Amino acid sequence: MMDTKIQAFFADKQDLLSEILERYPDYGQRSAVMPLLRAVQDAERHVSELRIKEIADILGISATAVKGVMSFYSTYHEQPVGKYHIQICSTLSCSLAGSDEMYDYLANELDLVNGETDKDGQFSLQKVECLGSCTTAPVLQINDDYYENVGKKRCKHLVDSMRENKLEKPWRERKGDHEGAEKAKPLQKTALKGVS
Repeated sequence: MMDTKIQAFFADKQDLLSEILERYPDYGQRSAVMPLLRAVQDAERHVSELRIKEIADILGISATAVKGVMSFYSTYHEQPVGKYHIQICSTLSCSLAGSDEMYDYLANELDLVNGETDKDGQFSLQKVECLGSCTTAPVLQINDDYYENVGKKRCKHLVDSMRENKLEKPWRERKGDHEGAEKAKPLQKTALKGVS
């Protein structure tokens, strides 16, 4: 049962709760765990034990099952993160491209260590596993946005813009598989010897 001192998150959000649950058939409602976690995370910058229990009760599953989902994804946090939650990819591709140096710069500049949030709640810093953008390494993620090919100069620019609360949207670095295809010559068919 919910603590009577703290209102349940979804108590005054029945429309949101219904909209999320209606995405799934009755027999598959436990699949709503991720969007429910996301709703709480977006509003409160973390998912507390109390909210984990609330989501478990809504879905008729154990709090351990909800925590299992949370522990698998770096998206969810049990402690509050900063207004600007900075995640640095620490896998091999990014590390070779300079993510370790970027982490050291940010840790020094923001006076934070891995997993820490500053006292003002402005910044939090976290090393994470693969962000899935190896070809544009080093990569960092600020809240939900990816910033690719981030060197020290770009990193300093991002920190300065966050301090001024003027963080710009990410620049596009990736190139699509078909970019420039309109200029490419069509493949010519060639006959293989011995094949009829």
